[in-house]
Amino acid sequence: MRIGSLIVDGVQRYGVVDDHHITLLAESADVFDVLESDDPSVASTGHRLPWDPTAQLAVPVPVASIRDFITFEQHTAGSLRAVTGAGAIPDAWYEAPAFYFSNPHAAIGSGATVPMPPGCEVLDFELEVAVVIGTAGYNLSVDEAFDHVAGFTILNDWSARDLQGREMRVGLGTVKGKDTATTLGPVLVTVDEFVDHEVDGRFDLDMEVFVNGTRIGGDTLANMAWTFAELIAYASRGTWVRPGDVLGSGTCGGGCLAELWGWRGDRQPPPLRIGDTVSMTVEGIGSIHNTVIAGPPLQEVPPARRQPSSVAASFGDDRRGEAARL
Repeated sequence: MRIGSLIVDGVQRYGVVDDHHITLLAESADVFDVLESDDPSVASTGHRLPWDPTAQLAVPVPVASIRDFITFEQHTAGSLRAVTGAGAIPDAWYEAPAFYFSNPHAAIGSGATVPMPPGCEVLDFELEVAVVIGTAGYNLSVDEAFDHVAGFTILNDWSARDLQGREMRVGLGTVKGKDTATTLGPVLVTVDEFVDHEVDGRFDLDMEVFVNGTRIGGDTLANMAWTFAELIAYASRGTWVRPGDVLGSGTCGGGCLAELWGWRGDRQPPPLRIGDTVSMTVEGIGSIHNTVIAGPPLQEVPPARRQPSSVAASFGDDRRGEAARL
């Protein structure tokens, strides 16, 4: 089954995509209930509309949260060189799958425009596949985890590399460097459509990315260092995953500019410019595309107020003790 979404008369509507049409679900229908029942007819309106994957689409399912992992070793090595200057992958990367939380309010569909992030001069894309959680689970084992997946979709993790590089030096991870847009689409494809592509828990799906029609790179999803079941189990450790939670695979090898910059030692191909169109294709899911446009103005925020050196250096100062208590 394939679930897609369109804006119809100003309202986002979900439906089942088949060939060149989408059959709308009732406005009140819960997409994840429909997917769990495996019977879309119970919520179908019977209203069919044309489905054009080259047009502007909405995010295919409701998004509750976005966790984005980093699981491709080739990408990790190259991008770390470009973004942080690291010469090797740290041992900690191999010990457990790392992820950050992205902004669910910045999720967009295929065909939507992407504004240049304010203050950004080095914009990049990242080619990924995401799983979307369909049923809730808590502290799941690896054996249990994949049963909670609703399906797969393509994810483009738009990245302001210059902002990201500064932020990561603070030690808290990326913030505004990843905050402007995350593309999801064109559809959510249920797991049953990929049984012939599964190899030892991984999925052998070809992935490619293009800028203005020129192929930049690609990989197979099977090169993930962890399986999606392992990522879900880790994400749910001591907490809940719930319907609408999106878990990104991390960028595949050759799936972004920063990795290429890291290997080549210069920014070739160049960072994205206004007017560039990025297209991504994943076997069995389809293609997404977005064009970069001018962004909003940079609203300045002043640097931090520095404490007097006498206060910062004096551990016995009463004022520092008061600050610590706060």
